[in-house]
Amino acid sequence: MNLVTGATGFLGTHLLAKLILQKERSIAIFRSELKKKHSIDVLLKYDAITSESISENIKWEKADILDVPRLEEIFKTQIKHLYHCAGLISNSPSDYKQMRRLHIEGTKNIVNFALDYGVEKLCHVSSIATLSPDEISDRITEKITISEQDKTNIYAIAKYGAEREVWRATQEGLNAVIVNPGVVLGDGFEASGSGLILKKAKAGFSFYIPKQTGFVDVYDCVEIMYQLTQHEVKQQRFILVSENTDFKRVMTLIANAYGAKPPSIKLSKTLMYILWVIESMISVFGYKKQINLNLIQNLNSKLIYDNSKIKELLNFEFRSIEDSIKLIAYHDKEEES
Repeated sequence: MNLVTGATGFLGTHLLAKLILQKERSIAIFRSELKKKHSIDVLLKYDAITSESISENIKWEKADILDVPRLEEIFKTQIKHLYHCAGLISNSPSDYKQMRRLHIEGTKNIVNFALDYGVEKLCHVSSIATLSPDEISDRITEKITISEQDKTNIYAIAKYGAEREVWRATQEGLNAVIVNPGVVLGDGFEASGSGLILKKAKAGFSFYIPKQTGFVDVYDCVEIMYQLTQHEVKQQRFILVSENTDFKRVMTLIANAYGAKPPSIKLSKTLMYILWVIESMISVFGYKKQINLNLIQNLNSKLIYDNSKIKELLNFEFRSIEDSIKLIAYHDKEEES
């Protein structure tokens, strides 16, 4: 039996699809009935998945990873593989305390019960945000994490704290791997996270940020996560990135795939600072800030993530970002016809 936290999220839903197609039974933790319904709708878009195969392979459990008694009830079921996908992605300072609680305290609960109830292996989903470049080569590998003193990236700090809980549990006997995906691209979820990039680019959004980072296809992510739980490797982390490229190129590829106008106006640091000041002023009226200083400070960064470790371990070839976007557009057009 598998246990998937964050099962109604973007990555969690596509992971459930992989497990259903492998005919593996899973417990899927969810909090919102509405999100559960959306997750099922996305699952049913897979050609080989039916309502019957979902019912046969997925047991839905309503729970919160911060609710210790409820969580323990679920862990009393014999769990072999645990996929910890639950989390909150946000750049808003107002979400910081909630993010810390969910990522750090929630992960602490998960790994403690994994130890108590003899889970064979944990696959913990983190982020490339927790990694820092090598001072000599400027490339980012699995070796160097962010400094605890770096308080500018609130999301990275929360994810890093969660990683520390996982590593602490490995010292106590838990077998675990951590995956650090880049910006994950895929279909079915346009309301939040990387889905917003897709949504804006499809609509012909004119603005782009000059930043370069790592991108990866959602199908590659879940395939690697599944293979890692079957593999003997343990107590290691892996960068999941297909390509290092800039947001303008990605948004242009999306716009071209949908026949939309590609972005043409670069958001400069000066403009972003002005927007940040405006957001700060109107936030007193309850508006949630979307721009933070970390984003502005790293606006022109050209980050290069090294994916050689996972490629060598699993002999894995990533899907190109262009092919990933073409597939998303194909699925959308197929759905409309």
